[in-house]
Amino acid sequence: MSDQPEVPVTPVEAYEPPYYVAVFTTVRTDDQSGYGETSARMEDLVKDVPGFLGMDHAQTPGGLGITVGYFRDADALTQWRNNAEHRAAQERGRADWYRSYTLHVAKVERSHGFVRERTPRSPAVG
Repeated sequence: MSDQPEVPVTPVEAYEPPYYVAVFTTVRTDDQSGYGETSARMEDLVKDVPGFLGMDHAQTPGGLGITVGYFRDADALTQWRNNAEHRAAQERGRADWYRSYTLHVAKVERSHGFVRERTPRSPAVG
């Protein structure tokens, strides 16, 4: 049990296309020293990129990690790719943290979403 309140899980909203996604899938090594701190720093740093829309993360029980970054345009994605601190983290990832990874970049042409409305539960009729 955690003393911290549970934060609701919500995906990044569907934006009006076109925009870009960077899908980063990883399998990590056993040595993860420094990874958590660097990952948190990258999440803070990318938020300063004009045109950054958001990020989703998922981790499978088998160890596959998936991070999807959403960017308004190719320039925003390029700015993130070329950030010096991000470049250093990439090098450290290849040297220490990742057994393997893939990066897929795509232009989104269609996007939509769904959110279930929360309806109050009525008392049981009895």
